[in-house]
Amino acid sequence: MSSDSVSNEIQLISDGDGLAVIGDPEAVERFMAAEGLTSNEFRLPSLNQIMSGVATIVDATSSIAESASAIAESVSSIADSATSITDSVASIATNVGKWVKVSQDIVKIVEKYQLSASKTPGLIQAVVGQVEGLKGFAQVSQATAKVAGNPAVLSGPAGVMSQMAMQQAMAEILEYLKAIDRKLDDVLRNQKNDVLARMDGVRLAIEEAMTIRDSVGRVSEITWSKIQNTSGIILETQSYALRQLEDLAIKIEQSKTVADLTKAAGEINEKVPLWARVLADCFRLHDAIAVLELDRVLDSSPEELDRHRMGLKAARQERLSVMSRATSLLLVRMNDATGTANSKVLFNPFQTKELVKTTNAVASDIREFHVLLGIETGWSDAEARAWKEAANESWERTRGTGAEGVNAVKQLGKDTRGQAQALKGKLSGKIADRLPQKHKDGGT
Repeated sequence: MSSDSVSNEIQLISDGDGLAVIGDPEAVERFMAAEGLTSNEFRLPSLNQIMSGVATIVDATSSIAESASAIAESVSSIADSATSITDSVASIATNVGKWVKVSQDIVKIVEKYQLSASKTPGLIQAVVGQVEGLKGFAQVSQATAKVAGNPAVLSGPAGVMSQMAMQQAMAEILEYLKAIDRKLDDVLRNQKNDVLARMDGVRLAIEEAMTIRDSVGRVSEITWSKIQNTSGIILETQSYALRQLEDLAIKIEQSKTVADLTKAAGEINEKVPLWARVLADCFRLHDAIAVLELDRVLDSSPEELDRHRMGLKAARQERLSVMSRATSLLLVRMNDATGTANSKVLFNPFQTKELVKTTNAVASDIREFHVLLGIETGWSDAEARAWKEAANESWERTRGTGAEGVNAVKQLGKDTRGQAQALKGKLSGKIADRLPQKHKDGGT
């Protein structure tokens, strides 16, 4: 398709967490309106940051040219790439970016415009535009597209997209923390404060760094030096909360009676919101550090941005996996407890109902935590077994074995009567033998 017949070209980029729409401000607005999307504008890398990456390639080209004239053809190719990047920078500098969190609507857009893998790790992309004679937008051939698509230029927006996804998650977690704080009673609130006391300094340092970043537009070496060693304290707090959840799972596993299970479940129901809150706060602060870290890498070592972005994404996924395992194990133990109680409902109807209700309350809290962090959860509410159902089943079992029991009793009765008659005959003979002879002969 000829690029002459295409207008309002924009670039679509997705990293699995969201969709970025980059291009001329008016074209971006037209696309957002056409697809019914709403989003926040995000800050594209500055011209200086993009050019620093280009300069690295140009310097590498010069170095190769001086030391290895035999590979002049390769040098020429690299030089051409550098020129292409430089040309692309001019256009991207005037563009805007819109970011939308991944959803079913975004999945449909990815399919509609056939976003495909790019040379930048972890990204799929497409160029779309308004084609003459067609309504709406359509994909534009990469060969004829005017919009920048070079990997070196894409690295900057890709880093910003990661930041946008984490900042969105941070905002949602903050609302969650406020809601949990309103639920905690004074005792648990004091316990939370004791656990998070060491994190207060970390939190203040990170929030200050984020404020400076938003004001200045970058993370300087001085700003980074204030927060670069804070991860250790966050990890310690996270580990402590995970151990508390593990202890709760062990406690209910070791409870044997329905009464003990019900008591342990009540304690879990009280404490799960507290430890989920602590874990969410740790996750939020880790994301904040990652946002600052990406800015620092973009500013100081832009050529490493892609590798660093992918590394942070892997580390984030590992944190999610650790939290998922701990909370899911607790749910499994609670489910086992419910099964135990349901098997004994005939003798503990009220405690079983209370235990199931508590289990579902815990599951609801953990489900909310999972959804907040994007953890897949397949848990469904448990149901208390009806006492009448258990009683009927018990009666059926009794009746099933009852016929055999009755027959056995009847046979036992027959055997007993036979044995009694024989015994009576024997006893009569022995008694007669022991009587005095005169009585035996009928004399006096």
